Amino acid sequence: MRALISVSDKTGVVELAKELEALGIELISTGGTYKKLAEAGVKAMEISELTGFPECLDGRVKTLHPVVHAGLLAMRSNPEHMKQLKELGIEPIDLVIVNLYPFKATILKDGVTRAEAVENIDIGGPTMLRAAAKNYQDVAVVTDPSDYEKILAELKADGQVSLDTKFYLMQKVFMHTSSYDTMIADYLKKERGDDSLPETLTMTFEKVEDMRYGENPHQKAAFYREIGKKKGSLVDAKQLNGKSLSFNNINDTNGALELLKEFTEPTVVACKHGNPCGVGSADTIEEAWKKAFAADKVSIYGGIVVSNREINETIAKDMKSMFLEVIVAPSYTEGALKMLSFKKDGSMRNVRVLELADISEKQPAEALDLKKVNGGLIVQNIDSKLLDGDVKVVTEKAPTEKEMEDLLFAWKVVKFVKSNGIAVAKDLQTVGIGPGQVNRVWAIEQCFEHANELIGPDATKGAVLASDAYFPFADNVEAAHKAGITAIIQPGGSIRDKDCIDKCNEYGIAMVFTGMRHFKH
Repeated sequence: MRALISVSDKTGVVELAKELEALGIELISTGGTYKKLAEAGVKAMEISELTGFPECLDGRVKTLHPVVHAGLLAMRSNPEHMKQLKELGIEPIDLVIVNLYPFKATILKDGVTRAEAVENIDIGGPTMLRAAAKNYQDVAVVTDPSDYEKILAELKADGQVSLDTKFYLMQKVFMHTSSYDTMIADYLKKERGDDSLPETLTMTFEKVEDMRYGENPHQKAAFYREIGKKKGSLVDAKQLNGKSLSFNNINDTNGALELLKEFTEPTVVACKHGNPCGVGSADTIEEAWKKAFAADKVSIYGGIVVSNREINETIAKDMKSMFLEVIVAPSYTEGALKMLSFKKDGSMRNVRVLELADISEKQPAEALDLKKVNGGLIVQNIDSKLLDGDVKVVTEKAPTEKEMEDLLFAWKVVKFVKSNGIAVAKDLQTVGIGPGQVNRVWAIEQCFEHANELIGPDATKGAVLASDAYFPFADNVEAAHKAGITAIIQPGGSIRDKDCIDKCNEYGIAMVFTGMRHFKH
């Protein structure tokens, strides 16, 4: 048997080569791998000795040769193939251990140049991998050092790698080369500043971990991360306490974080089932926490809480008295972390405590939002804007400075409420949120009902209201007036806008149009 070894990631390669040598397998190697094996006392044939042609062009050409590829692609069960090999004086290659130039590691380095990135695009490696994998019945091909032990065990036990293992290794090859090529294509697209949606969409993600289950216990699930630097995202968070994040934890926490990124002032967001349930902003993070908690003391149970400032002992003391699934902040004081992580008896608490240093870092505007549908995928740029220019006052009465402050606060919140979505706010605190109703007036009525039930009968008096899309009828304004709403922010654009404006003028409600909507389906 003969094995060709050429690896960039040299983890375990010397140990593997020694084991293969001990089994009587002839070794062929290239460049840096050959030197490493020789230094370790492993006998190997240099690739130029096999091909009769020197490595050239700074190593760009070394394995791209018929002697190599005929040895990989010849089907042992095909008499004509084997006859041709004999006539050409070529011997088969039975085992290929190859991994590719470190393109990913290169593009992730700070200050990397285009020339450096392009130089780390492997050509010969993928060609060998694909050739060997195509002939999987006869050639075992290994790209991942974690598979070294598996093939060694089979070679020692049976003198060969099983067909089932070869087929498994073939699949890994094409997944590996596909991911590699996708990274290159993605890098080049970004390098060109191309923000178009391409004719064919290929993407690659790396598995972070398998999950116990998905949204429900009967569904399989895993968490994957995009390739690249993703500051401010959950994949960048450091978990300090608690069980592994579940599918629903990740989905809900991501929604809470995206809302939090709309704020620069001290802000706390509480989220439940992908919808905000309490949001508060203030001069201090302690006051912001009190507002977010007071906004909905019921729904926060079993929810997600995210903060854009450090969590201290004062806040942690409140948090530890309730059941929370996940807490995320840029940092924690030592005392706060201890409170959140341990019970009085010294046992660990279950709450998942995450530290996300760059918690305010927003996604780039060209980032994609993907939704899988049966038989396809719908793709769009993320909803990165809050407003497109200034808001337009459309009523006789203009909002006061304080009302405008609350209107913009509510507008940030409603952007992340499932449609039909309504957010009511007062003094930079949500007092009611109505998400996901099939008509807008139901969302408004639900919002008011919950506010009066959870906060008090006058919760909505003097508050402002934000709607993620236009009011289709003036009955929405009627409901707002009955609840004591003093100002409204909405996109506008309905054929009945005038009816709504007239009704606002009748009741002395200020209304502004944004000219853009924030559907979240």
